[in-house]
Amino acid sequence: MQRRNHEERRVAFRVQRTATTIMSIAQNPVMGKMAKSFANVNTYVHKGQNVISAKSFNRKDPNTEAQQVQRTSFKLISDAWAALGGFGERGFPSRSERLSAFNVFMSLNLPNAIDSSGEVPAVDYSLLQIAKGSLPEVVVEQATITAAGISLQCESNVGFPKASADDVVNVLVKKAGRPLKAVQTTRGEAEQLQIDVALPGINKEEVEFIYAFVNSADGKKASNSVFVQIG
Repeated sequence: MQRRNHEERRVAFRVQRTATTIMSIAQNPVMGKMAKSFANVNTYVHKGQNVISAKSFNRKDPNTEAQQVQRTSFKLISDAWAALGGFGERGFPSRSERLSAFNVFMSLNLPNAIDSSGEVPAVDYSLLQIAKGSLPEVVVEQATITAAGISLQCESNVGFPKASADDVVNVLVKKAGRPLKAVQTTRGEAEQLQIDVALPGINKEEVEFIYAFVNSADGKKASNSVFVQIG
């Protein structure tokens, strides 16, 4: 009897069974205060008692239609970043030290640059932002296909505050199925600026996107990006 009483004083278990889990509440001088998890068991102290609960089994990974769209959209914008060939790093120089250029790019464009009107999501390049900043952008007045490639007629905006003749204008052209083609030139001192991209034999239907944006000569500032349409 004494041994039984001793055992009862040493360990007292009360088992509570619910529809979702099995839980034990234990007072055990040997184990002392319990906390954290191990194996399939969670332990913690509640009102001075050690509580042991089983972890959930057969956890489900929700895969709703909305979640599938979200995953697809994330991949599309990530692929758009990769297609910029490293120029995305130049597009966001003015940012918090805690954020990478990729983080800023994703936050700006997901889901803003996703077109969900069709059967499957797609990137709307006219809404995609590949650069953001305070420098005056160049204004593309006309973009045309030539025998040599693509020609852009621009207003340099060199007379605007914060604009400098030595600013670098980046023009990025992506031909479907081909690597990015990039041309860089200075803003210059003239009001009009012509930029030619050598892509002999290209036609309008092959152009995936064209963007232009400006960096300061030291690369520490940028303009907003401009989506260019071929006239």
